[in-house]
Amino acid sequence: MSEIYLTKNGYQKLAEELEYLKKVKRREISKAIGAARAHGDISENADYDAAKDAQGYNEKKIAELEAKLAGARIIEDESIPSDQVLIGATVRLKDLDTDDEFEYILVAEAEADYAEGKISINSPVGSGLLNHKENDIVEITVPAGLLKYKIIKISR
Repeated sequence: MSEIYLTKNGYQKLAEELEYLKKVKRREISKAIGAARAHGDISENADYDAAKDAQGYNEKKIAELEAKLAGARIIEDESIPSDQVLIGATVRLKDLDTDDEFEYILVAEAEADYAEGKISINSPVGSGLLNHKENDIVEITVPAGLLKYKIIKISR
């Protein structure tokens, strides 16, 4: 897997998720498999099949997280210029069509969580904001049309 860039918090969050999947989720799935086996014939046992599917999904997720963490490069906030929109930056924007103001944090795809205001640098909006500076007017083409933003503030 190629290198991915993560903030310290993003790395910690993925590491905690990995720990949970390995220690807690594996144990829960193992108990579910054991309980399903106790019901007798496993050849036509839907509970057993569901538990085995869950086990396969969990192991796949564990492998993905291990690969991400192995290839992760931690972004040090101090090393990133604060006058430019780069990964790890918090960007305050003004929508020039609606005059609404809002903030995004630009993160790697592995950390993206729209509900928390974290958008991927690979998303249309994230990539459209990259390398711009405060007071720049940015026009970003998205599937729904054209977005026009003014960058009000950049912080770390």
